Amino acid sequence: MGLLSNINQKKVFRKILAKSRSRLYRMAYAWTHNPALADDLVQQTYYKALRNQKQLRDIDAADAWLFRILANCLSDYYRTRKELLSDDEIVIIEKRTPERAAEDEQVAQRVRQAVRSLPLSQCQVVTLVDLEGFAYVAVSQILDIPVGTVMSRLSRGRCALRDRLLDLDTREVMQSPPRVRQIK
Repeated sequence: MGLLSNINQKKVFRKILAKSRSRLYRMAYAWTHNPALADDLVQQTYYKALRNQKQLRDIDAADAWLFRILANCLSDYYRTRKELLSDDEIVIIEKRTPERAAEDEQVAQRVRQAVRSLPLSQCQVVTLVDLEGFAYVAVSQILDIPVGTVMSRLSRGRCALRDRLLDLDTREVMQSPPRVRQIK
C-alpha cells in the first residue's frame, strides 16, 4: 500500500511540475528580464525539485516550494556570477490596431522599466504578490524572510513603482507639445 501511495504522489508531483512551468518562467523573467536566463533558472528549478522531491512533505505546498527553489536558484546565480543582466525585452504581439499595440507596448515598457529599477528584494516580493497572487505567508516561505519584511518590501516597492510611473507621466506631459483641436 505504501509503494502504491508513493507512486501516486510522484505522478501528482510531476503533474504539478508540468502545470507550473509557465508561471515559474514568467516569474523568472520578471526577476531577470532575460529570456535565456529565465529558462535556465526554470530548468535548474525542475532539476532540483525532481532531485529533492522527497523533501516535500505536503503536496499542497508544492507551488510555494517550487517558487522557493526558483528564488534560491536566482540567488545562487547572482552569487556565482556577480554581473549585471542584459535588458533583453520580449515582443508583445497584439491582434488589435498597430496604434493600440504601440500604446500598449509603451505602457508595458514603462512598467517593466519601473519594475526593473526596483532593488531585487522589492522586485521579488512585488512580482510574487501582485503578478502571481501569492499570500504574504507563502512569499515569506518562498524567500525565507519574515512576513513583516514581506509587507514592508511590498509597501516600499509599490510606492517606488507609483512614484516612478507618476514621474514618467509628468515628464512626458511637460515634454510633449500641446494638442490642437480642430472645431468644424
